[in-house]
Amino acid sequence: MSLNLLKGVAGAALTAVAVLAMPLAAQARELVLYNWSDYTPPELLKRFTAETGINITLDLYDSNESMLAKLKAGGSGYDVVVPSDYMIKIMADEGMLIDIGVHDMPNFKNVEGPLKSPYFDPERKYTAPYMYGTTSFSYDTGAIKGLEASWKEFFEPREELRGKIAVLNDQVEVINNASRYLGLPLCNENPADMKKVQELLLKQKPFVALYNSDGTHERLAAKEVVMHMQWNGAAHRARMALPSVEYVYAKEGISLWADNFAVPVGAKNIEEAKVFINWMMDPKNIAEASNFTGYMGAIPAAAPYLDDAMKADPAVVPPEGMDKLFVMAPPCGVKAKELMDKVWTNVRK
Repeated sequence: MSLNLLKGVAGAALTAVAVLAMPLAAQARELVLYNWSDYTPPELLKRFTAETGINITLDLYDSNESMLAKLKAGGSGYDVVVPSDYMIKIMADEGMLIDIGVHDMPNFKNVEGPLKSPYFDPERKYTAPYMYGTTSFSYDTGAIKGLEASWKEFFEPREELRGKIAVLNDQVEVINNASRYLGLPLCNENPADMKKVQELLLKQKPFVALYNSDGTHERLAAKEVVMHMQWNGAAHRARMALPSVEYVYAKEGISLWADNFAVPVGAKNIEEAKVFINWMMDPKNIAEASNFTGYMGAIPAAAPYLDDAMKADPAVVPPEGMDKLFVMAPPCGVKAKELMDKVWTNVRK
């Protein structure tokens, strides 16, 4: 074998050894994020990739139930999902989530308040917080005036709103808030009570233009509808485009919710997922997400980085005393979930 050939073989061997010895950070890294639609700032993901070298693929869903159904049907390949409070409990109880060791993440020290140890994951074993907010309804005060701060205006609308109302495609939010209006308990296992909820929703149906959880702020801002069941962040974004939008703090109570990062069983890029979750708990990063979504995070140190428009909007920062109306729904038992499924199926068919 010639000297040049020997040098070539030796060089190839050294190159192979060098590749094997490369640190993980220098190799191609990726993760797949499965999140709610219109809930992830594109520029934030680009910056994450630039800072960490981890490429992100984003896939979208429009409800907790559709996300759960896809995972149960074998939808694999997702490394980070973003379930709401009650859904975390369901997924954890069914063994669908991985212990991500959030307490070992350096940025978890930034999390403060009730969401540091929430009822649905008190040890923060499976999750880290993303956004939290409320669900009520908004309307265009330029199109209709004199509405009472009550779910009555939404569930028993005035005749002039026929065909001009949009409802979230979310059975939990719709049924829970209808129950609040009727003065009925949540997670109701009484068929007679749930029949009352169904009757209310069927009576409302002729006034409903569509049931859709995507694009709620664009739809209201474009005046495609006059009233929309909305999350408060969507109401904020609608108001930025159409100042006459008002978010209603219904006197019967409104939903309080918290969305969280979690890693599902079967994730292929667990370490990358942990890097992403820790990165998102940095005050500047979560503030960028808040400024995009219109919702608040559970990290007080993010406050200096929030847009002034968010701080001034009553949909985002509730007027004094309004927080007494916030109610976080408990996870429901099997019988209650079956009744809710039945009601929702009958309303949507």
